[in-house]
Amino acid sequence: MNNKYLTHLFSIGYLLAGTLLFNACTAGFEDLNRPGNQISNEELDRDNFRMGAFFPQMTDNVFPVQENSYQHNEGFIGDSYARYTTLALEKFMASNHMFYNAPLNWRNAYPFDDVMTKIYGPWNEIRTMTNGEGINFAWAQVLRVAAMQRLTDMYGPIPYSQVVSGNLLTPYDSQQAVYEAMFKDLTDAINVLTPYANANPDARPLAKFDGVYNGDFYKWVKFANSLKLRMAIRVRFASPTLAQQMAEEAVGHPIGVFTSNDDNATYANVENPVWQTYVGWPDMKVCADITAYMNGYEDPRRAKYFQKATMDGAEDAGGYVGLRAGVTSYTDTKMAGYSVVKSEKTDRLLWMCAAEVAFLKAEGAMLKWNMGGTVKEFYEQGISLSFNQWGVSGASEYAENSTLVPGDYKDPNSTGSAPALSTVKIKWDDSATAEVMLERIITQKWIALWPIGQEAWSEYRRTGYPKLFPLAKSITPDIPVANRIPFPPAEYSKNRENMTDAVSKIGGADDYASKMWWQKK
Repeated sequence: MNNKYLTHLFSIGYLLAGTLLFNACTAGFEDLNRPGNQISNEELDRDNFRMGAFFPQMTDNVFPVQENSYQHNEGFIGDSYARYTTLALEKFMASNHMFYNAPLNWRNAYPFDDVMTKIYGPWNEIRTMTNGEGINFAWAQVLRVAAMQRLTDMYGPIPYSQVVSGNLLTPYDSQQAVYEAMFKDLTDAINVLTPYANANPDARPLAKFDGVYNGDFYKWVKFANSLKLRMAIRVRFASPTLAQQMAEEAVGHPIGVFTSNDDNATYANVENPVWQTYVGWPDMKVCADITAYMNGYEDPRRAKYFQKATMDGAEDAGGYVGLRAGVTSYTDTKMAGYSVVKSEKTDRLLWMCAAEVAFLKAEGAMLKWNMGGTVKEFYEQGISLSFNQWGVSGASEYAENSTLVPGDYKDPNSTGSAPALSTVKIKWDDSATAEVMLERIITQKWIALWPIGQEAWSEYRRTGYPKLFPLAKSITPDIPVANRIPFPPAEYSKNRENMTDAVSKIGGADDYASKMWWQKK
């Protein structure tokens, strides 16, 4: 970790100051809040210089681009709980999220306060300048939901519906209420953006402020629908009627959801935080779970995901050798030989991919929802899209394989070795039980989600798949991975009057063991 983020904060400050200077220039501004297809490009362009700089501030923090934020918000939590990566330095072994005892300074600074302040600051400026209406606000709402969906899936209850100003010390909504409000906000935003995108297919009025889609609102509608589908599947055990309604709305929308890798939501920034967190720093290694599954399946994507291990005996263990989660007996020197994430400084940061969407539709089709195809079709599309995304051939042969199973974990240092816990094969089988079908979908989805650990962690909590190795160290509570992370201790002092109510909405104690509202399977 380092403190290079100061430069980033100063840059935000300059952008903020520059845009605030123009806040008084509001003559005729109310005209910009007419419904989507009644707004001209000229009118949108007139307003861009006043609010445009706030959008990069939001997109910088849907997935954090600043490396310290990325490590704390993603690496130490979702990526570790998903068993994509794991801690690999002795200095972290006594206290961390993996052992359910993260230091107080981590919990106070990240991710709650980091995400809330960095998203709601610019969002509130955009809301004020647009009076909460029109194209620009609809886009801001999509970004807000994208960020808050991730935050609520870490904590459960969060402030959402009552955050209407710069004051974040507001009451918390239950997670059910947050999801219901996000569905409404996302649907409303889609309904505003769709007519504009259809009427102006070549318009790019906010291109210079958009590092994801270069101002293409048609693609933002696809992203919003795909996010809506993700959220629908997330709540399908907790609220099946709502889940089906939202999923079918998303897939049946005229613009629809992601169908190709050209739709993928990826963010361009100066330096990819995945590279800095996993290659530039020695803090973490690839986890044993993901390498064992992919070694067993002889998955050709391994060469795109991981660097080969360098310790003696690595080739005999599959070449790609992750470190067992929870190992505390190894020195830094010993841990240094395990596989490292493969990433480049210039890689775009992945938010969501078409392969994930195909697997979402596969699960919906398995439930007999109207997804526009069969389970088998979408399952195989998910595999094919993922191979294509990573520039790997052989998707058809992989999808047809009916013999390979997840591999045992072979640790060249012997301590962490463990037998495979699953025998699920790759090839689709319509005659399998519903539970085997679900395990097959989620296992391949888990592999294809790489490196979006937060979503993989959520899918494990929701379904129980893939089957993960127990931690190498026995800890309390005895759960394979955390169900949530506790609220920041500082919230109990600075937002005291709302915290008692917030804790009552968890459905259990404010700890790592209490479950999400949607964990009803």
